Amino acid sequence: MAVSTSLIKKLRIETAAPVIDCKKALENCDGNVDEAIEWLHEQGLSRAAGKAGRAASEGIVDSYIHHGNRIGVMAEVNCETDFVARSDDFHNLVHDLLLHIAMAKPDYLDVDVISHDTLEATEARFRKMALEEGKPENIADKIVEGKLEKYFREVCLLRQPFIKDEDISIRDLINRMIAKVGENIVVHRFVRYELDKF
Repeated sequence: MAVSTSLIKKLRIETAAPVIDCKKALENCDGNVDEAIEWLHEQGLSRAAGKAGRAASEGIVDSYIHHGNRIGVMAEVNCETDFVARSDDFHNLVHDLLLHIAMAKPDYLDVDVISHDTLEATEARFRKMALEEGKPENIADKIVEGKLEKYFREVCLLRQPFIKDEDISIRDLINRMIAKVGENIVVHRFVRYELDKF
């Protein structure tokens, strides 16, 4: 059964489950949102949102050097217990995150760490472009909103499409692991280095 985007969005808002899992749930439940919520609960995918506020004070700092030694990444990823921090699943997630950061070049973890000045300047630049194209103010506002969303998906790690599966975001990837291990997982910080080309 084909599922509408609006139904997927509604289910995602209610459960915080990844888009692809919302789609799968609705397909399995013939578009019935209540049954899809139950299906997700049974799968454990919507539990990730409930764990978001829990303290994540364990974890690891890991690094990745890309072939050719021109790109290096280091990140701190936290979880709730040492048991999960030592697990293969957690280490595989961290490795995927490091590889993604190396390839996708995010500048920020998420929107909330972008400075107010940078956000204002970016919004002003998008507005100027829209107005210079002759768009009316009300249309320019919608264009700016769309361009900002696209910009956030390009520069914010948690909003970027995962390089190994572009149907899910990095946030979705982390939420899937939260659902699997039953603990909150947080990317605390990361740094990416690339050898300058002179």
